[in-house]
Amino acid sequence: LQPAGRGSRLLHADCLHDEETGMIIRSWLFVPGDSERKLEKGRENVADALILDLEDSVSNDRQEIARTMVREYLQKHTDRSRQRLYVRCNPLDTDLALPDLAAIMPGRPDGICLPKVYSAKEVNTLCNYLSAFEAREGIEQGSTKILCVATETAASVLTFHTYLDGVSDRLVGMTWGAEDLAAALGASDNRGPDGDYDDVYKQVKGLCLAACRAVDVQPVGVLITNFRDDKALEEDCLRDRKAGFVGKIAIHPAQPPIINKAFTPSEEEIAHAKRVVAVFAENPGMGTVGLDGMMIDMPHLKQANTLLELADQIEAMEG
Repeated sequence: LQPAGRGSRLLHADCLHDEETGMIIRSWLFVPGDSERKLEKGRENVADALILDLEDSVSNDRQEIARTMVREYLQKHTDRSRQRLYVRCNPLDTDLALPDLAAIMPGRPDGICLPKVYSAKEVNTLCNYLSAFEAREGIEQGSTKILCVATETAASVLTFHTYLDGVSDRLVGMTWGAEDLAAALGASDNRGPDGDYDDVYKQVKGLCLAACRAVDVQPVGVLITNFRDDKALEEDCLRDRKAGFVGKIAIHPAQPPIINKAFTPSEEEIAHAKRVVAVFAENPGMGTVGLDGMMIDMPHLKQANTLLELADQIEAMEG
């Protein structure tokens, strides 16, 4: 089996939502796969997607229990129109990953969150596994998507170029992993005295964003571990959004409401975008026009159209 290739093209608004439901994924909430209470609470959460976890939050002696619970949860919740259901399997270089997939694929997850990758090779290997399991379960080929945690190993920092060489079309998003990466690099912390990320993590964040845009997938912001600091989460979300990320990982049920709001265009932003579109419409054939004392050009028009499309999709989803 060979994974379908992905061409290099600019990310547009249509690529920021699930193809089947038109759903924007702003918040991705991790939920332990072996906790019935937390699983059911997750269904009530406003998170756009749940990531049912079989990796870090599940001890080795509860792997089978978690697989069964996740499969049954998926089978019970077949309506994914409001909230998509992904599963984080164990890393492919462990003997737990294939049993994970074999156990949960009868539940038809919307996607798999793949941790501890080294390069695009692991994504493409997972693609091949999923094709086999989809055939076994009678699931439409290619319908199970992949969210990749792209930078939890030292090697992965140096292999973003491999995604440009050809990666499966199942890949719909990438996020970067600051916590696991710090451990992989032998660091005692990933932030400086000012509380901001050290240079290496800023570089990794930028590389992840650039790779996502280059291969046309959604760039997803990294989690904030201090779930009690709402202000820090909001500020980080707004920084991510300004940089070009679309959505963020959540590790606590209180985080998705803040994330959703931060990644939803405000009324002021929508109004400004409409003015940008209007001024170009009033000046057909002009590549540069003036607005509020500033010169704007085609990139500004593209940004405005993308924001308006994003706003329309969110309104349709929440309406």
